[in-house]
Amino acid sequence: MLAGVTSPVGEGELVGGDSGARRLRAFRSLAANTALLRVLGGYTLFILTEYSVWIAMLVYAYSRGGATIAGLVALAQLVPAAVLAPVAAAVADRRSPVVLLAGGYVVQAAAMAATAAAVIAGAPLAAYAAAVVASTAVTTTRPAQSTLIPSVAATPDQLTAANVAASWLEAAGIAMAGLLTGVVISLGGVAAVFAVCAGLAVVAALLVAWLRVPALASPGERSPGERVPAVLADVAECLLLTVRRPRLRLMLALLTAEAAVVGALDLLFVILAINVLGRSQAWAGYLNLAYGVGALLAATVSAMLVGRRLGGPILVAALVLSGALAALGFGLGLAGTVVLLTVAGTSRALLDVASRTLLQRSVPARLLGRVFGVLEGLTMAGLAVGALLVPLLVYLGGSRLALLGVAAVLPLAAVAGGRELFGLDAGARVPVVEIALLRSLPLFAELPAPAIEGLAAALAPVHAPAGTVLIRQGDPGDAYYAIAAGQLDVVQDGRFLRRCGRGDGVGEIALLRTIPRTATVTAHTAATVYALSREPFLTAVCGHAATQRQADRIADARLAGGAAPGGGETAGPDTAEPG
Repeated sequence: MLAGVTSPVGEGELVGGDSGARRLRAFRSLAANTALLRVLGGYTLFILTEYSVWIAMLVYAYSRGGATIAGLVALAQLVPAAVLAPVAAAVADRRSPVVLLAGGYVVQAAAMAATAAAVIAGAPLAAYAAAVVASTAVTTTRPAQSTLIPSVAATPDQLTAANVAASWLEAAGIAMAGLLTGVVISLGGVAAVFAVCAGLAVVAALLVAWLRVPALASPGERSPGERVPAVLADVAECLLLTVRRPRLRLMLALLTAEAAVVGALDLLFVILAINVLGRSQAWAGYLNLAYGVGALLAATVSAMLVGRRLGGPILVAALVLSGALAALGFGLGLAGTVVLLTVAGTSRALLDVASRTLLQRSVPARLLGRVFGVLEGLTMAGLAVGALLVPLLVYLGGSRLALLGVAAVLPLAAVAGGRELFGLDAGARVPVVEIALLRSLPLFAELPAPAIEGLAAALAPVHAPAGTVLIRQGDPGDAYYAIAAGQLDVVQDGRFLRRCGRGDGVGEIALLRTIPRTATVTAHTAATVYALSREPFLTAVCGHAATQRQADRIADARLAGGAAPGGGETAGPDTAEPG
């Protein structure tokens, strides 16, 4: 072990103060990851627009035809989205997820602007049609982001921390969406909500459009000559994976049931505000605000998920959410309703972040976007079921039966999982962060999925404080290092050569040429790197013709630039400087 270098403990091994230090380090590292901050900023604006326009459309539809019309409009928005989500999400694996994410934001902005124009013009059918386009485009966001975040995260703990931060931001967005919708409807009407949100979606697109992230699928898996058949095969493979894995089925079932609850709540907010509490339309937004505040309160709990097993938190959150909804059915007045909605928001946020993080840990990286695309389709289907369930239950037994019926949805999904409930996170972790890092390195870009997944499993994370000597000139070459975060300085014979960072690799020439290191590599800042020992490195490089050609080209270019043989401690394929 190098002096001053530490390796993190394994999943589920945190105890005492070490766990707190690990969580603190993971959250602090987010501030230095500009790409993650931009993704999270765009997601915050997305949440704000998604919930605001959804509430506004339900209010608009309810004002024109009551709960039945509102439910039908919700169904019209959700069914196309549920069908197209798995197909659209395959783009997140076969191309850079940035394309799908930014493109989805742009389409949402255009559709929201069209909805605003239709509402102003008094054309409800046109408004509903534009809302359908916007809701369909919404399905691109979460699958693309679920692939993008692991691709820019530096460590598995940073991945979990980013998902927790996303849940905080979503909670804040939900709360602000309720407040924004209530205020804007009061001041400018429903159309103003859509107009404001269109502008926010444009800003979200600009935040992420300039990110450069490669696809997680290998080039051979994303051949442009077979786009439509390949995408359909992707979806079929994902569905087959779901059928074969009981735990994956259960996680998808729980998240679909959660979506049904959320879809029901969206309409129940309107009914509770207007019919039960006797308040104005704006109170639908204010009740949503209470629900969002609850999600914000979940932040203190969800921060504990970093480095922990997630099966227990998932089950507890599902039960608490169902209990809060059941209690709402007994009519506890305005104060009681606000409190219970706050509890519901807390448990729902915890359930969502834990379940989605567990999916990212357990799904093969090359199928990550597709699995989340299937989930997005199921989510939209769940939202549609929830929106239809409320009018039916209200018709059969009033608002109390509607609340009790919605409260039973998650327990029914959990019971259907049987014994798998007790082993949700018992499977092997898929090293999705490591896979994404290797895929971003030109040296490994051509490797097929099984080879790169095997390499990722062989990586050893190393945390190097500033000043740590990672590679020393003259030592034998025993490992290759992929840089995940921080900056390293490369010095040869006392002469500074270059500074390298995330997406760069050091140490390959000494391994390829079987010669000593010719440069010293020191951590300029605190850094996180992944070490790949000599044997798996050479097996992967020399066993794949295209990768070996790439490695030879890199080595030849660096050595031709005047390096003493054996360096390799520089980064990036295009530099001719030694390491």
